[in-house]
Amino acid sequence: MQQAPQVTPDRIFSTLTAYQHSAALKAGIDLELFTILSGGGKTAKEIAEKTGAAERGIRILADSLTIMGFLIKDNEHYSLTEESAFFLDKNSQAYFGGAAQFLLSDKQREGFADLTNAVKKGGSTVSSEGSLDPESPMWVKFARGMAGMMAMPAQMMAEKLGFEADRELKILDIAAGHGIFGIMIANKYKNAEIYALDWANVLQVASENAEKFGVADRHHLIEGSAFEVDMGNDYDVVLLTNFLHHFDVRTNIDLLKKIRAAMKDDGKLLTLEFVPNEDRISPPIPAMFPLVMLAGTPAGDAFTEKELNEMFEAAGFSDNRLIPLDPMPQSLMISTSGGI
Repeated sequence: MQQAPQVTPDRIFSTLTAYQHSAALKAGIDLELFTILSGGGKTAKEIAEKTGAAERGIRILADSLTIMGFLIKDNEHYSLTEESAFFLDKNSQAYFGGAAQFLLSDKQREGFADLTNAVKKGGSTVSSEGSLDPESPMWVKFARGMAGMMAMPAQMMAEKLGFEADRELKILDIAAGHGIFGIMIANKYKNAEIYALDWANVLQVASENAEKFGVADRHHLIEGSAFEVDMGNDYDVVLLTNFLHHFDVRTNIDLLKKIRAAMKDDGKLLTLEFVPNEDRISPPIPAMFPLVMLAGTPAGDAFTEKELNEMFEAAGFSDNRLIPLDPMPQSLMISTSGGI
């Protein structure tokens, strides 16, 4: 007689209580615990003195973060892992802490509170527009919080653009948000003029960042919706970052046709997206991303390479090359506008 397989409820339990992990990480970020530890290992008492928090609270939080893999504990001293030092120290250029304020905001979580009905409906039940309200303060929070997280892929995109360093470039940054993608290209290409397109309240953040990085004199604003506003024309490069996943295929093709019409015949379109494999269950982060779109948008999704190719070809783009941006979970597709 075959013995029954040994199973445990650990996966179920850890999934049902996953909110405890995100809350602990956010508490560590809020208290700047990781930044405090960047100077070397410290005890709970020493951390408590620097944060103004209770020693008992710090001990329990630091132990929890150690269990989760974000800290190392040696006797009574806590120190950073390599991952935490790179992404959670506030002084790091790759700081992810600001993203926590957006990813764990009430607006982001409310769609998941009614996920069962979103599954039944096939889209967000939060409102008729889901997360697409132009006046929503969530997008300002997004712009302020995600800039650090996007700095690495933005620099990688700038490196892959492939033009001569002194070439004059006219670049359109669609749904610019924090503006980091266009700004990193302006840093690399000193003769690049950036035209940042987004809602007016969000563009204030992009302008602040352009000033911070010293490219404000080459950073121009186009206020409005990418679907409605006059984008201008004769662009050498268009940046379309983290945008297509909010919409269905037909809507995306229409937008891509509008973008194509605004470009030079030899222009390049750089699209940044979460791209799952054809099986739609790998890699884990891109493959799970459609769930975010189900909870937060009426019809958004994460598209496979094949689906992206079909959309771009239908809109008149050619030579669509998908490039993974390891270690980030997104991929970059570079497309050529070609002749129409």
